[in-house]
Amino acid sequence: MDAGTFTALVEPRSPSRLELDGGDWHQISPKYVWVQLISSGVLIVFVAAAMLFLTLFLHQTWAYIPGGIILAISIWTTAIVPRQARSIGYRLRQDDLVFRRGILWQRLVAVPYGRMQLIDITHGPLDRGFGIAQLKFVTAAAATGVTIPGLEQQTAEHLRDLLVEVAESRRTGL
Repeated sequence: MDAGTFTALVEPRSPSRLELDGGDWHQISPKYVWVQLISSGVLIVFVAAAMLFLTLFLHQTWAYIPGGIILAISIWTTAIVPRQARSIGYRLRQDDLVFRRGILWQRLVAVPYGRMQLIDITHGPLDRGFGIAQLKFVTAAAATGVTIPGLEQQTAEHLRDLLVEVAESRRTGL
């Protein structure tokens, strides 16, 4: 495992889960959890303030219904962010990169190196503040676009350079 990442990949407990082979799975940084918690916290504060303003000052009591629903969903998703983050991982194999995420809704995608057309690093203001980035792979098939969030900036740059090098060598062999 990389330094500065979670120590164990969380898997669903169901016997019908997508099985992970016993390879070297890399995980994302715990800083990703903080970025998501801050983003969700800002949304929760904004929605609560708007709901209270509408109900207390403008006497629009209907605002409790959509505000309450949005707050409940936001609080629930915020509560499960740490577990979701520990389920995100990737593995570099001989011919492809395998990405997995999710516990309830699992996603396991293998992206062949020779099919990668674009490898993009993105990071927003909070990501930059915490030193993390997202690595996005684009292939010819739009449905197989993979984004690995929460990578340390240096890890994302190193992985991008490595994948570009491997992808170019695999494409020349086609």
